[in-house]
Amino acid sequence: MLAEPFMLDPNFKRSAVLLCEHNEEGSIGFIMNKKLDMRVDELLADFPEFDTEVFYGGPVQTDTIHYIHNVGDLLEDSRKITEGVWWGGDFEKLKFLISSQLITPANIRFYVGYSGWSEGQLLDEMAIGSWVTADMHPNYIFKSSPDELWSQIMSNKGDSFSVIATMPDGVTWN
Repeated sequence: MLAEPFMLDPNFKRSAVLLCEHNEEGSIGFIMNKKLDMRVDELLADFPEFDTEVFYGGPVQTDTIHYIHNVGDLLEDSRKITEGVWWGGDFEKLKFLISSQLITPANIRFYVGYSGWSEGQLLDEMAIGSWVTADMHPNYIFKSSPDELWSQIMSNKGDSFSVIATMPDGVTWN
């Protein structure tokens, strides 16, 4: 899902969120396009050297690390989100697969914190137009430039969304 273009919340401004869980108890997702200036092996003790970026997943529990990957067939306990996209899995096995170079930076994204909504909160936000829904494609996470992701997904929706995708970030620039 995409933040509407004029959302003022700095946590979600121009964000593209991968919604991983949505049920009557609430919703969980990860902001796919907000890079942090750090590496995962700098954040976690006893983690193999791994030259990959870390992303800001959202404002909830920013003392936690989560991961989205495309190797669900290699990593037990992974949860399939959509075709080619899995969430989590056995952490010790993950470290082994990284050390063995069976998982490369092209296969995985790490997130500090997550985006969460309580029961009914996300549906209320969608009803007032805070979010635009969009289909998820694995390339959005694993191949697209995070800096261009919001505009790319918005443009891919077509019609009036293509126009919205080209709008400048600052309202005063329109």
